[in-house]
Amino acid sequence: VVSPAQVKTHLQAQTLSAVAVGHQHNHESISGAFESIYKQHGVAGLWRGVTGAVPRVAVGSAAQLATFTSAKDWVCERQWFREGSWAAVLAGGMVSGVAVAVTMTPFDVVSTRLYNQPVDADGTGKLYRGFLDCILQISSKEGLLGLYKGIGAVYLRLGPHTVLSLFFWDELRKM
Repeated sequence: VVSPAQVKTHLQAQTLSAVAVGHQHNHESISGAFESIYKQHGVAGLWRGVTGAVPRVAVGSAAQLATFTSAKDWVCERQWFREGSWAAVLAGGMVSGVAVAVTMTPFDVVSTRLYNQPVDADGTGKLYRGFLDCILQISSKEGLLGLYKGIGAVYLRLGPHTVLSLFFWDELRKM
């Protein structure tokens, strides 16, 4: 099994040279990207950047689960919505979505930087030595807010997903 995010990130970052920002990998297709990465860097190349993706998922899931029930209970305690109502579940999901975006965005930024950096012949990144080095470089050069680039887009993607996932999970749990 390979990390599809490596291929996805290469393809998403690719654009015309006139508007390109950052390193360009110039793959022509998904299969071409897999083949090119594998030929140049082997199986390890397909997994490059996963050190940022794994903590991203772990932290995001933890934030989602830890905040949902607390937020749902909180809005019910204030009597904004009654206990067990779908509105309380949606409100809890919205708060949880914010928590997920806040906790996952730094990991998204680091993962993207690690996946998309140029590499030398042996597959070693030319910009970052790894997860911790990437965080330290971003923080020192761009400030802590550099780790939150794109948080609005992250919330627009993860907010609805979190709300709907938790809404359906809560409804299925009641059954």
